[in-house]
Amino acid sequence: MKWKIGGKPLTSRIFLGTGRFPSPLVQNQAIEASGAEVLTFAIRRVHLDAPHDDAILQHLEGDHFIYLPNTSGASNAEEAIRIARLARASGLSDWIKVEIHADQKTLLPDPVETLKATEALVKEGFVVLPYTSDDPALARKLEEAGAAAVMPGGSPIGTGLGLLNPYNLGLIAEELRVPVVVDAGIGSAADAVQAMELGADGVLINTAIARAKDPAAMAQAMKLAVEAGRLSRMAGRIPKKKYATASSPLGLGV
Repeated sequence: MKWKIGGKPLTSRIFLGTGRFPSPLVQNQAIEASGAEVLTFAIRRVHLDAPHDDAILQHLEGDHFIYLPNTSGASNAEEAIRIARLARASGLSDWIKVEIHADQKTLLPDPVETLKATEALVKEGFVVLPYTSDDPALARKLEEAGAAAVMPGGSPIGTGLGLLNPYNLGLIAEELRVPVVVDAGIGSAADAVQAMELGADGVLINTAIARAKDPAAMAQAMKLAVEAGRLSRMAGRIPKKKYATASSPLGLGV
C-alpha cells in the first residue's frame, strides 16, 4: 500500500543509507534487494559542482530514486541550513534530512538546533525530515514546525543496539499525524519488525546492511521484516495477559 511524504507517493518503507558499503557493486545489489526508493547520503561526501558524476551517485542504477541528502557534520542550525541550500542549488533535491550532532562521541541529535533548522528550512520550501531523539514532546514540536516526517533514533548511529526506548517510539508513532521513520540503531531484522509493530511508517537503515557479511541478503531480510512488521501492526496483536488461556476450552466437544 502506498504512503506519502511531502506529497510524494512511496511504495517501499525502507530508506537506505549509502555509506560504508565495501563497493559500489555491493551497494547496488543491496539497494535492489531492499526495494528502497529513498536513498540518503551526507552532502559533505558529494562533489556538489558535478553531483551526478560524483563517485557516490554515478554508480546508482536508474533514475527512479528519491535522494534525501543529509546535513551530517553540521554542529548547529546555521551550518545545516547552509549545507541544505548548497544541496538544493546543485540540483540534488529539495528534500533534506536535518542531522545536527550534539557531540561526536554519541552522534546524538541536538534538539534545540534541530528545531531551529527545521523551522527555517520549512520556510524556505524544503521538504524537511529531521533526525531527532526519541522525545515525544520534541517530535510534536518538529511536526508543528512543518516537518514532512519525523525521524527518531532507535539508538545511537551505527551501534546496532536496536530500539532502546520502544515506549517513547510507540508514543511518537501514535501521536504524530506526519509519517514517523525510525532512524539509527537498527541492527537486525527483528529490530525492523519491532519498529513497524510499534506503529512506525518506515525505517532508515545503513550500517546493519552495509556492514553485514552478506549485505544483499540482509537487505532482503530487512525488506521482509518491514513488510511483516507492518502487516502484524495492521492485523492487530492479541492483548498480553498475566495467566494462560486455553485455546480449546474444557467441556467443549470436538
